[in-house]
Amino acid sequence: MRQRSLIAITAALAAGSLTLTACGSRDDSSNGGDGGDKTTVVIGVDAPLTGDLSALGLGIRNSAELAVKTANKEEFVEGVEFKLEPLDDQAQPSVGQQNAQKFISNKDVLGVVGPLNSSVSQQMQKPFNDAGLVQVSPANTGTELTQGDGWKTGNSVRQFKTFFRTATTDEIQGAFAAEYLYSKAGIKKVYLIDDQKTYGAGLAASFKTNFTKLGGKIVGSDHINPDDRDFNSVVAKIKKTGAEALYYGGEYPAAAPLSQQLKDSGQKIPLMGGDGIYSGEYPTLNKKAEGDLATSVGKPVEQLDSAKEFIKNYEAENFEDDYEAYGGLTYDATWSIIEAVKLAVEGNDGKLPSDGRKAVLDAMAKVKFDGVTGTISFDEFGDTTNTLMTAYKVKSNAWAPEYSASPKVD
Repeated sequence: MRQRSLIAITAALAAGSLTLTACGSRDDSSNGGDGGDKTTVVIGVDAPLTGDLSALGLGIRNSAELAVKTANKEEFVEGVEFKLEPLDDQAQPSVGQQNAQKFISNKDVLGVVGPLNSSVSQQMQKPFNDAGLVQVSPANTGTELTQGDGWKTGNSVRQFKTFFRTATTDEIQGAFAAEYLYSKAGIKKVYLIDDQKTYGAGLAASFKTNFTKLGGKIVGSDHINPDDRDFNSVVAKIKKTGAEALYYGGEYPAAAPLSQQLKDSGQKIPLMGGDGIYSGEYPTLNKKAEGDLATSVGKPVEQLDSAKEFIKNYEAENFEDDYEAYGGLTYDATWSIIEAVKLAVEGNDGKLPSDGRKAVLDAMAKVKFDGVTGTISFDEFGDTTNTLMTAYKVKSNAWAPEYSASPKVD
């Protein structure tokens, strides 16, 4: 079979009916019969498509798919047909690293959307940077991913020129959560727990710094294994401190049983977390989630006029899974790559440059458009310029928005 394929390809090349390019391949059939060839540009997606966090990951994949379909339907980039290549990282850094190499080895891939987890991203950033392949995450909030560890002392330095994100940082999110809990909810004493992962530990640290600045008191702190589901020992510790709330840096699979066991022990205090617990799965997994709190980036898309078309089109696709917390941000992340491809093509006489990855990377700094979640553009670190945050509370077994603002960070 391989020998026949080689003969066929050789014949096609000789006849002039097939053209190969260094980045982006020719697709004779992608035009839907309009008579012209199109260059195929692949956009990769990396997310947990199986496992505990798959609800968020599948929403990411579907939203990226919708963006690609929309761009093709509208023929947004003349002469270009976009295709999606989703890979499952299982929320494991080692798998994410392997996926990064797969994307890099496919020369048609000119940009990658994802991943969900900051710890996974840490293993993907350098390979992408070395390959000059653009990465745009809709969910990574670890501040150090863009600004390095020096951000804690005011010495922020961009780490990787290829990394961008449409989600704001944990520096912003931690400050917003502290302000909401202290000033809006009137809570002054908090017990602090994190799951020891990059995202959870960073978020908890940012919350602690900002909460104590405001005058709040951390009455105790602990770390947990996010794979555990029995938290009664740490719940017993919390009970002795007089905490008025528990702040958890981590994700919903562990946060849900932690909260329920807290309530089962007789402690009628809320658990608050970041965007990692803001999932429709949280109140499903936690029978006593009522009153719990979460922060998430941006405003709920259901409240945005700019998101009406996205919601309508998503529902029309009849995806089996909801777009979840990162749907709008994923659409915008994917569209930012599409916009960069458009700029690269327009800057090269209507054709994709031979070095497509470099052209797309160079164009990312110029990308600015009105997206699902608002105006999309990136600062000198690759961070989103949109720092709007929203606090949510579980009411009647569903997340309900309570308050939105763009926090100021000293």
